[in-house]
Amino acid sequence: MASAAIPTVTRVVTQVVTQTVASATPSSTQRATPQGGILEGSNPSIYDPKNPIFIFVIQAGIILIFCRLLHYPLSKLRQPRVIAEVIGGVILGPSAMGHIPGFTNAIFPATSIPNLTLVANLGLVLFLFLVGLEVDLRYLVSNWRVAITVGALGMALPFGMGCAIAYGLYNQFRDDPGTVPISFGVYMLFVAVAMAITAFPVLCRILTELKLLQTPVGVIVLSAGVSNDLVGWILLALCVALVNAGSGLTALWVLLVCVGYILFLAFAIRPGFLWILRRSGSLQNGPTQSIVALTLIMVLASAFFTGVIGVHPIFGGFVIGLICPHEGGFAIKITEKVEDLVAVLFLPLYFALSGLSTNLGLLNNGITWAYVIGVVSVAFFTKVIGGTVAAKLNGLVWRESFTIGALMSCKGLVELIVLNIGLQAKILSTRTFTIFVVMALITTFATTPLTTALYPRWYQIKIEAWKRGEIDWDGNRLTNDENSMDPDETSMAKAESADVGKILTYLRLDSMPGVLALVSLFSKPISTIAVSRVHHTKQESRSSEDSDVAGFSAVRPVQIYGLHLMELTDRASSVMSVAEIDEYTLRDPVVNTFRTFGQLRNIPVSGQVMVVPEASYATTLVDKASDVSADVLLIPWTLSGTMSEYEIEDSTNRFANGAFSHFVVSSLSRAPCNTAIFVDNGFSNKKKAKASQVLSRTISAISTRDMQHFSTATTNKGYHIYMPYIGSDDDKAAIRLVLQLARDIKVTATIVQFELPEATVASLQGTQDQDQLSSAPTSASSKNRVRTTTYNAASDRYSGFFSTVRDSLPSALASRVIFETVLSSSPYQTIMKKIKDDVEHSPKDSGDLIVLGRNSAIDTILSAGSGDGASAVLLESEAKQGLGVLAEGILGHVPKASLLVVRSSR
Repeated sequence: MASAAIPTVTRVVTQVVTQTVASATPSSTQRATPQGGILEGSNPSIYDPKNPIFIFVIQAGIILIFCRLLHYPLSKLRQPRVIAEVIGGVILGPSAMGHIPGFTNAIFPATSIPNLTLVANLGLVLFLFLVGLEVDLRYLVSNWRVAITVGALGMALPFGMGCAIAYGLYNQFRDDPGTVPISFGVYMLFVAVAMAITAFPVLCRILTELKLLQTPVGVIVLSAGVSNDLVGWILLALCVALVNAGSGLTALWVLLVCVGYILFLAFAIRPGFLWILRRSGSLQNGPTQSIVALTLIMVLASAFFTGVIGVHPIFGGFVIGLICPHEGGFAIKITEKVEDLVAVLFLPLYFALSGLSTNLGLLNNGITWAYVIGVVSVAFFTKVIGGTVAAKLNGLVWRESFTIGALMSCKGLVELIVLNIGLQAKILSTRTFTIFVVMALITTFATTPLTTALYPRWYQIKIEAWKRGEIDWDGNRLTNDENSMDPDETSMAKAESADVGKILTYLRLDSMPGVLALVSLFSKPISTIAVSRVHHTKQESRSSEDSDVAGFSAVRPVQIYGLHLMELTDRASSVMSVAEIDEYTLRDPVVNTFRTFGQLRNIPVSGQVMVVPEASYATTLVDKASDVSADVLLIPWTLSGTMSEYEIEDSTNRFANGAFSHFVVSSLSRAPCNTAIFVDNGFSNKKKAKASQVLSRTISAISTRDMQHFSTATTNKGYHIYMPYIGSDDDKAAIRLVLQLARDIKVTATIVQFELPEATVASLQGTQDQDQLSSAPTSASSKNRVRTTTYNAASDRYSGFFSTVRDSLPSALASRVIFETVLSSSPYQTIMKKIKDDVEHSPKDSGDLIVLGRNSAIDTILSAGSGDGASAVLLESEAKQGLGVLAEGILGHVPKASLLVVRSSR
């Protein structure tokens, strides 16, 4: 019986399987959804509502790549990224590529646009949250008078003229397809807001890139921009509420609820949010992941609420950004967490959608182009005139006032957001939307060139000097008879006779140990007698004794200014750092370390952070040196081999980076004072502690690296300086610097004068002239002959200077400073040998520093024997131009010694 059941079961199973396989035909409706993708023949470019991700990836990829490619040439014209994003959308839309047969239906089918719009609108909410974070209400409070004046008049005139031109637009285009019947009052309000609004985020970027934020123009524009932005969004919310409401009473209720919600956020939510931030330490240490999550939940919830009450969801994100605190840099730090995803992915999609909705083909008749010209003229000239008149009423000169007017005319991405809201609300037709997009592009594009032309750097310097009373309006210097010397002559005389009183140093994280060690040599002990502290209640009994100490401690040798440069990027957080630069400086670890060091070593120091484009590093550094009247500009050479401040262990040649070499050469060519380039090779006795690469097993059975490396508490017994003196203005500046450093009791110095026999100079001159005549144009050979002849003629003067300095050496330095004179026919080899011998005989625990003049005028003589010895370091051409022939040889022959290359401003 059991044996009979087995064939029966087998027969049933076989029959079921056969029927199932037979039913699974290509035409079967019961077949499962294919999962093989393109392997089963599916086309990912065809929109599938069940899998919209495929077409979305294609659309996003095309938009992002296209916008990035467009931004590259536009960035050379200093245009914001939004210009490229909108133009990219216009080109991808019906105005250009939409004319290609099948392009729009294949890449941007109408059924896929809602998904693209959803992602773009989510990004828009987050972007308006970032805009709210950028708006610092403290600017409005501290500059309320000028903010209200410039902001009000800068909005009133374009608002009124916008109402006037709205009458013609309403009657001409109100019957266009894609609009809903609305009253003229609502339409007029929307057009007036579109005319009067200013793009605050783009304005911040322009001011930052042109380095105007700290100028009177920048402060006024930023303050007025805050007030303009707030009033504009309030009026836009009113307009949207009026459109969405069915009656005037409903619109009133919407506005009252919106006002109540803002008050609730300001007086209930914000204090609680601040309590949570302080309790979690996020104000001091930056937002944790939980705080970031809480903030984003607040943004989305607020957007939901403002959307459901009849106001656009973007207002919810904006007000949450407004209530976020700026204390402790919280607004900057939360921006850093969110901005990249928003700026890189979401915003290009949104503004590309604006371009897709723009159809330049609709501007197809004379009356339409007349309104294009009218809208552009009203939007531009009314903003310029209003801002100019308001600035003039606040006491600015006409050129400054016109600059403020030009900046206030910037529309940018805020204008495009307003226009998209009008298009979605069907206030604007596609034709009128296109008219306003053209206006936004033109006004935004014109802002930077106009500002650069109206307010260049030379005019900023002139107007500041005029306001200080240093020059008259024609630029003539106002000086007394007893001080009528030309400023250039004054600076030269000062450099010749006086000690270094002010130093500006470029602060870098990687070179801080060496710079601090070098700067410490300028410190002067307050007293050799130890004086104990006295309680403040018993100070009267020792007032006479303390007065003597106080009088002695008032002697301060050198003032050191430190400037920490940070790169300005197109990130919003970078722009916010510039706007809050004073608070940012107080939190900067590099500047704080520098200040603490100055207090410990009794050196008057001042530190500052400046956020500028990398291409402006040299200009910023030189301008700062001029502002503080520095005697020496100290530039440490990078340890990372790049412009980055973070040291790279695998950096094989730190002199091969062209960007940093160009920065140094640019600084040298523009510096108004003596310049010293510091190449640190262990001057601070810093030894690199490499992490152990051997894993050791611990009692917990976990293999870990042993990181218990302790630096030995060594006391540096001193520093030894060696200086080759050849004879030039650079050497004269260098020898004075060496003697000032040698006043520190821990410093010894060897100063060697190298003289060339006249026959050697003549032979070198003849050889170089022959070489130049055979391989270079006549002008080049003449230039070298002039250099050599100049050196030969001036050698007596420089030798006399050396003798004078040697004979007038103070007795306090006689035991630590030695002068020598060497006569050599091959200066390069002799200098290398003498330096190597001197460094080898210096104490092992001392920091060796070689100080030399740049001596660019006699490089041809020094390079005559530079090829005879092998050098371990070959400088790239621009680095060699900055450091010189001698520096290249020293870095190759004496790699353990640090180097200070001095270039005179004469």
